[in-house]
Amino acid sequence: MLGLKLPTDPRWVNLAERDLEEILTDHAYCELKAATSCISLIQQYSEKEELVKELSPIVTEEWGHFRQVIRELDIRGLKLGKQRKDEYVNQLMDFMKKGGSREDRLIERLFVCALIEARSCERFRLLSLHISAPELKEFYHKFMVSEAGHYRLFLDLANKYGKTEKNKIRWQEYLNREAEIMANLEERGDRMH
Repeated sequence: MLGLKLPTDPRWVNLAERDLEEILTDHAYCELKAATSCISLIQQYSEKEELVKELSPIVTEEWGHFRQVIRELDIRGLKLGKQRKDEYVNQLMDFMKKGGSREDRLIERLFVCALIEARSCERFRLLSLHISAPELKEFYHKFMVSEAGHYRLFLDLANKYGKTEKNKIRWQEYLNREAEIMANLEERGDRMH
């Protein structure tokens, strides 16, 4: 369903659960960044009525997700750590075409957002299936379902505002680049991506 070309090794979950404080911290900041990305898109493309209508509730949802992760940290007696550089996201953003029309730049941003949501969804699925804490299985299952919907929404918006054939080609380029990024990143359990 997600079209990712390089799946995460399920053993990543073993790395992630070694230090729940770190993975929950990174997860919290991912949710916060997702909310701010949607806000930024709304601010920059306020004339795109469907985009504003569709992304507005996502802002609220992502903020709610941030609060849920903070609550999970509190329940476990853990602290929100410092935000760290997200090499995965930075490399995806470096792949964005510079210049072009305003609409072209919108499509590029929507594709990056879609890929981030897709990879998060895939990782949440792994956590929901393989993490040893039973209460976290359901916790991550809910996030997986949500991220799948966001992934689809970003792709649908890209196809609404972009040229379909051009979008198909560019999306495949993004999928190929994302696989290269994943293949070259160090496998770390303290990062969602």
